[in-house]
Amino acid sequence: LPQWVLEEMDKVPDLSYTNRYQQRNKEYISLGCDSLPVLKGRSPMQAYSDFMRSFCNTFEDYLGAIEVQVGMGPGGELRYPSCPTEKLSQPGSSSELGEFQCYDKFMQASLSAHAQILGIQELGTGGSTSTDGSKQNLEETSFFRTDGGYWDTPYGRFFLEWYSGMLVLHGERLCMIADAIFSGTGVTISGKVAGIHWHYYTCSHPSELTAGYYNTLLRDGYLPIAQMFAKYKAALCCGCFDLRDAERTNPESSPEGTLRQLVGAAKMCNLPLNGENSVTRLDDASLNQVIRSSRLYSGRSSGTSFSFNYVRMNKSLFEFHNWRRFTKFVRQMSDARTFLARLDVRRGQQYLSSMSVVWVVSRACADP
Repeated sequence: LPQWVLEEMDKVPDLSYTNRYQQRNKEYISLGCDSLPVLKGRSPMQAYSDFMRSFCNTFEDYLGAIEVQVGMGPGGELRYPSCPTEKLSQPGSSSELGEFQCYDKFMQASLSAHAQILGIQELGTGGSTSTDGSKQNLEETSFFRTDGGYWDTPYGRFFLEWYSGMLVLHGERLCMIADAIFSGTGVTISGKVAGIHWHYYTCSHPSELTAGYYNTLLRDGYLPIAQMFAKYKAALCCGCFDLRDAERTNPESSPEGTLRQLVGAAKMCNLPLNGENSVTRLDDASLNQVIRSSRLYSGRSSGTSFSFNYVRMNKSLFEFHNWRRFTKFVRQMSDARTFLARLDVRRGQQYLSSMSVVWVVSRACADP
């Protein structure tokens, strides 16, 4: 966040996402105040709109048949910061259940108002309890445990529908703004959904619930997000393309299952899909997994497209054995029509700070 926004957060701590222990997270402004004039007389949505419009005007000569990804939350992803982003980027360190981020005064006011509208005021006080997201065993919590957990009670369903609904509404507001600003430029907008997979083989999927994805054994939490993106013809971006269930250290985790569900939601809604790798690996097992995962989106016939963005590269890519392996990998993406490389070497750094390779698989939208 810009320094001036952080300064406003220091003045009004409730602009930050807050868990039940009153721990604040300053990665992103709480979506509870999306439409309130809390930033020197402007709302966060107005600030986001001004930024997008400035971006569009500044780079208008470069706009066209390209994609602009709209940041929608921590790490650019449409989610709550139930776990700090730095933890999510460290393989093997993300087995926490996470904490619900709804204890700032703006989110609390929204929860109370939602309960009043439904005529169940008694459920709109406080927020979810008995979660204890610092634990790694969901069966030790009253909310997430398999038998008798609050997640599968009338209160749990009320709370989770509100919590996830607020996230979808936040994404829709951003898509609406981006769609209006980039209309007529030829740009495709996209949004990213996090691949939170470490409790996928459980009934309650706790780490997904705390991140804002109401996805359980009984409910598809990704289809509503895909349907919202479809309203604005936005592409869906997700990771996990390089991860294999066979390599997991936690039997409750399933990156492949998570990805299959995300891809399924994109296919049902005829969304363009953008894949990414989740870790920095250039071994054959990881690259071959990307190829296999890419085939999940095959067979589309409705004009949608698939692209893959290889991120988190560094200078080791150019080591002889890695470069040979990577060029073979690119060739194996046999349907590739376009190959684009983008380099960003920042001054004074000893490595490639940002590097990505994108190719578009254009089965459905290839020119005749």
